[in-house]
Amino acid sequence: MSQRFWRVSGVGVGVMVPLLALMMCRGALGAAATSATDGTPYVEPPPGNVDAPEEVTFPEDDGPHDASIEWWYYTGHLFTDDGVRYGFEQVVFKGAPNGVAGFASHAAITDSGRDRFVYGQRVSGPGALQSGPGFNVVMGDWVMRGVNGEDRLRMSVPGYQMAIELSAVKPPTLHDGDGFIDYGGGQASYYYSRTRMAVQGILVVEGEPREVHGEAWMDHQWGDFETFDEGGWDWFSVQLTDGTDLMLYVIRAADGTPVILDGSLVSPEGELTILDGPDFTVTTTATWTSEATGTTYPTRWKIELSEHDLELSLTPSVAAQELDTRATTGVIYWEGEVTVEGIQDGQEVEGLGYVELTGYGS
Repeated sequence: MSQRFWRVSGVGVGVMVPLLALMMCRGALGAAATSATDGTPYVEPPPGNVDAPEEVTFPEDDGPHDASIEWWYYTGHLFTDDGVRYGFEQVVFKGAPNGVAGFASHAAITDSGRDRFVYGQRVSGPGALQSGPGFNVVMGDWVMRGVNGEDRLRMSVPGYQMAIELSAVKPPTLHDGDGFIDYGGGQASYYYSRTRMAVQGILVVEGEPREVHGEAWMDHQWGDFETFDEGGWDWFSVQLTDGTDLMLYVIRAADGTPVILDGSLVSPEGELTILDGPDFTVTTTATWTSEATGTTYPTRWKIELSEHDLELSLTPSVAAQELDTRATTGVIYWEGEVTVEGIQDGQEVEGLGYVELTGYGS
C-alpha cells in the first residue's frame, strides 16, 4: 500500500500514516456515482483472524491503546430552546506507527438555517494526550475527553465556539458483536460506538451564547492495520426519533466494486442486530459537485433493510459539507449532517444522521 505523511508542525515529529487507514473513520465510484450496492456484485473478503485477540472492556478501552492507528469521533445535533438546529463534528486521529504519537484533529459546525458549513483542522505532537482515566486530548482550546460514556467536548471554528457535555443513554455497541472487525487478508481493527448520547452545553454563534441540547454519536476505533487506500467508503449513522440507531458502511475497491458491507442496527433498548452485505442496499439518488475542489459526491441516498421492513431516505441539510484536510491528513472528504425520513413496519419515521464519504477527491 502507498504511504503518505503528515507532519506535526512546530514540534519536529514526522509521523508516517497509511493515508486511508488514518481516515477510516468510517469510495471511489465511477463518475456517475449512481449506487453504492445496486447492480454491482458484492465480493465477500476472505476470512482472517475472526476472533478478537482481547475482549473489549469498559472503562479501560475508552482510553488510548498501544496501536499505530486510533481515533475518537463525534457527530451530533444541537438544538436551541427555540428549535434552531446545528450539526457538529469533532474528531481526533492518533498515528503512531513508529511508536511516537502524533495527533490530527478536525472540527465542524453545520448551520442549516444559514446554509453554512464551517470547519477547522489542527495537528499536535504527543503532548496533546493528557494523563487521566479514559482519554483526554487537548489541542489549544480544542478539548476531547471522556470515560464510561461521560464525555466533554470543546472546540472553535470561525464564527462558532462549542462547549458541551455528553452522557450515553445506551450501552456501547460492539460492532460485529465483539467489537472486532475482520476486514480479511489479515486486516482487522477494534471498533465500538456509543450510538446515542444526550448533549447539553453552550454554542456561541457570532458572539452570542446559546444554550443547546441534543444527541450525539461517538465512534472509537483502533488497531495496527492498513485499509483500501485505492478505493474508498461511505459511512452512515442514523438516529430515528423512536430511539432506533443504525450504522452502515460500504468499502469499495479502486474499480468501485463493494468489497466489505457491514452494519449495526441498535434497538431503542440497546439490543444489537449485526448486518452484512445481503441485509441492506444503499442507492445514491443525486450528486453534488464542489466548487472548491471540483469533486463530485453522492448527495442523497435510499437505504433499504428488507428483512427489517425499514426504508429510509437521507438528504443533506447543507450540500456543501466538504472538508479539505490536505494540510493535516492529506485528504479531501465530505462529512455532513443529513435529515432522515422513511417507513418502518408500515409507519412513517424520521430522524437525523451523519454521512461520511471518502475516496472521491484526490
